[in-house]
Amino acid sequence: MLSCASRHSDADQMKHGKHIPRKRFGQHFLADGGIIEAIVQAIDPQPGQAMVEIGPGLAALTQPLVERLGALTVIELDRDLAQRLRSHGQLQVIESDVLKVDFAQLAQAQAAPRLRVVGNLPYNISTPILFHLLQYVDVIEDQHFMLQKEVIDRMVAQPSTAAYGRLSVMLQWRYAMENVLFVPPESFDPPPRVDSAVVRMVPRTDAVALNEQALSELVQVAFSQRRKLLRHTLGAWLQRKDFAGEFDVQRRAEEVPVDEYLRLALALASAQASDHQAVVQ
Repeated sequence: MLSCASRHSDADQMKHGKHIPRKRFGQHFLADGGIIEAIVQAIDPQPGQAMVEIGPGLAALTQPLVERLGALTVIELDRDLAQRLRSHGQLQVIESDVLKVDFAQLAQAQAAPRLRVVGNLPYNISTPILFHLLQYVDVIEDQHFMLQKEVIDRMVAQPSTAAYGRLSVMLQWRYAMENVLFVPPESFDPPPRVDSAVVRMVPRTDAVALNEQALSELVQVAFSQRRKLLRHTLGAWLQRKDFAGEFDVQRRAEEVPVDEYLRLALALASAQASDHQAVVQ
């Protein structure tokens, strides 16, 4: 698996060719053949498709994928694992922190209009990775990720539920998502202390065109005190921006559907554009 931690070599931990999982990289290696096959079936790789795997680790998922694809690009931060992977003739290995990878350049380099992205993501930095990929959604065909089940529950959560929050709104804005597979701790070596799952993320063709940073700020303010009514948080924030539009702030943040947040962001952007034009004139 991949991590954003420091990548100093741990050669002293490598014994007789066996890789010792490293806590600083959040490494838990998938070891259940049945689960691996189920994941591959969910991904359904086809020969010649441009696919990128994040955090291939010991290649448990990598090998069945590349057998079906013919070639595969992998992003691995762990120096020793990257070295092992380079011995595989069908892999292009990018030794890097995934948060520094430009997926638009990667698609261009592969002469692919869109990439399929898969991975067993490190649970300690899964959310930053998801937000990093959000900026490249236009060059992504789909994404299949293994994550902590709790995170996927938040990603696909519906309004008026405890799991519904900023992650739900930001990702549902750009993706149609589905929890496709439950993965128990004993499927890994070493077993994590949490349940896992696999999520399918398909970019929405009907996504509202918005400034991501502006929407993110709006939603972050809304959920900053989720137990309070929005008039205390988002309402006050909108007043400071002199927003005169209509929005019911006598609700809690978790009660507002994604579409309403998007309409509010559009209205706010429109009002700010009109104010700017008036000042220029």
